[in-house]
Formats: sequence, C-alpha cells, structure tokens
Amino acid sequence: MVNKKRKSHHIEVSLMKSIRLTTKERKRIKKMMLGQKIAFRLKQRSTIIWKLAMEHASVTQVAIEVGVTEKTVRKWRDRFAKERIPGLEDAPRSGAPATFDPVQRCEVIAMACDKPEHHGLSGQVCWTYDTLTEVVQREVDGPSMSRSSVWRTLEENALKPHRQTLWLHSKDPQFKEKVNDVVGLYHADLPDDVALCCVDEKTGMQANEKKYETRLPRIGKAGRVEYEYIRHGTQTLLASFEVKTGEVVATCGDHRKAEDLLSFMDQVAEQYRHCRKIIIVWDNLNIHFDGPSERWTTFNARHGNKFEFHYTPLHASWVNQIEIFFSILYKRCLRHNSFISKTDLRRKVMAFIQRWNQQDGHPFNWTFRGYPIQDREAV
Repeated sequence: MVNKKRKSHHIEVSLMKSIRLTTKERKRIKKMMLGQKIAFRLKQRSTIIWKLAMEHASVTQVAIEVGVTEKTVRKWRDRFAKERIPGLEDAPRSGAPATFDPVQRCEVIAMACDKPEHHGLSGQVCWTYDTLTEVVQREVDGPSMSRSSVWRTLEENALKPHRQTLWLHSKDPQFKEKVNDVVGLYHADLPDDVALCCVDEKTGMQANEKKYETRLPRIGKAGRVEYEYIRHGTQTLLASFEVKTGEVVATCGDHRKAEDLLSFMDQVAEQYRHCRKIIIVWDNLNIHFDGPSERWTTFNARHGNKFEFHYTPLHASWVNQIEIFFSILYKRCLRHNSFISKTDLRRKVMAFIQRWNQQDGHPFNWTFRGYPIQDREAV
C-alpha cells in the first residue's frame, strides 16, 4: 500500500515538473490571473497552472488554495500539458441540432433585403421584426420561424433592415475633377495679393422665441431648453470665408435674390480692394451664374476683372469651407438661442461674426487633397 502511494506521488511530481512556461506563456498566464475583464473560469484555470508551474505546489495544495477538487486540478494540468494556453478554453460542444437549415435562413436574409411591398405589404417601405416574421412564417417552407429566430438570423449577419441612413449621390460627370480643382486652390501657395473666398447663403434662419426662459445648467444637471416657441419670421445670411485668414464678410437680410447677392459681392470687392485677384468658390445655385443679364460678367468688368469663379460639383457642399463656419455658427449662436424678432436675430448673428473676426476666427486645417484621377489615355 505504501509503495503504491509513493509510486503515485512520484508520477504526480513528474507530471508537475514537466510543466514549463515560456516567457510569453508566463506573461499571458499572469495577465489572465490578474485581468479585470477576464472570465472567472479562465482566472481559476490560469491560477492552477501558475501555482503548479511557477510555485511548484502539489495538486493537493493547489486544490485547497484555489478551492477546487484534485480531479479538477489534474484535468487542467493535463489539458495544458497537451494544448498549452488554448487548452484552458472550454472545448466546443455539439449542442442540439439546428432547427432551421441554411436555405431557410438565406430566404430570411433575402426577404429582409427586399421591399416589403413585394410580399403583400403595400404602402410599407421599411421592415419591422413583426412584419418580417409574419412574411417568413407565410412564405418560407419548413418549421415556423419565431420572431426571435428571425432576429438571430439577422443579427448573425449584421443586417438591420429597419435602419436607414441618408445618402446623396452626385450625378456630376466631372465630380472628381471639380473637387480636385477646388481642393487644389486650398492647398496652393497663393501670393499675398490673391484672396481665396468661399461664398454661400445660409437660408431659413428662424427667429424663434422660446416661450419660457431657458434653465441654465447646475452641478449634476444639464441645462433645459423649452421646446415651445413663437415664430417671428426668417432671415438669410450671405457670407464669405477667407481661406487663408478665416475672416468672414457677411450681411443678413430678408431675401436671397440676385440683386441681394450682387450687393453683397460689392461688399466683398470693397473688403479685398487691395488684392490683385479675388478667387470665389461657390455652388451651382442659379443666381451664381450669369443668366440672361450676364450679371457676373458685368460685375467682374466693373471691378477690373479681378474676380475668378470656381464651382463645386453638384451635391458637394462639403467641399466649400464656409459650410464649416455655418456649422460653428449654428452650434454656438443659433441652436439654443431665443430671438424676439428678426432684428434681434440679425443683431446676434452679426455680433457673433464680429467676435469671430476679432478673437475666435482662424483658418481651417483642410487635410483632404482630392481624388486620384486615372489617365484616360492609358486605359
């Protein structure tokens, strides 16, 4: 009896000594033992291996210290000896056979990517889990698929048919060329006597008066803005953003007609009268073109032909840097403000622009350098 115990102890010690950790394994085991987001079962198993390999503890000692049976210690010791660290993970389980075959699940995915009206849901343009489950149960052969099964099928394939994002495609055939033209101006080393201005109109600025006073934020509490308001009309902002300095020239009024824009551009010409050339970047609004009256040809001749006009592509307002300034204006001045009249709106907007020019204004760090254009002759 004594000989059998000694022999068993000798075999156990031999197996214990056979566990040797490499430097990488030691770091990995230690991280598993001490990690805050490691599953408890992995912490326990890595602790068993650490004590056996690094502290040279016996199976009995490890079982007592970790709080498991000796059988459990031997199981993970032997698994580690054969498979190393991957052996500490749970072995895959077969589980119950799948209720729905791949063909049925593919049919669910195909329906989710189709229009609801093609499956008898006239007037509905977007799926819900309930309507999709209803159609699946009606049209897919085999066992009836529950709502949760439909959800799991979509979830496993990262498919969310009830969600949509806005997307706008430019049909301009020279989209890349026009973008590169404008972006090239932003990165060009222009002389000091050349002004590069981005011009646009911000229409529909609403002079809305909050019905009740806004509550200012307190410690631990966000500010509260009353959602009811009184309308006092709208205003249109005509503005120019100078790319090199961040200076803004602006005027605010009731309309955005061609004569209003011509008057504003005279203001821009006066602001940069010392410049030899004034380059204007703006969009494809109808009043930005000559028209029957050749308004801009006449305007340019009146100012010594110092203006040069560049147009952004259709549906590419993001290329115009003044849109960045309009975003800043909206967030800091318009979004949560209260205006008792159109005059009040004009006063506050122009005061914000004055402060921008005097203190806060700066050029924008434009990093996009355009699209690569393939050589058409080489194709």
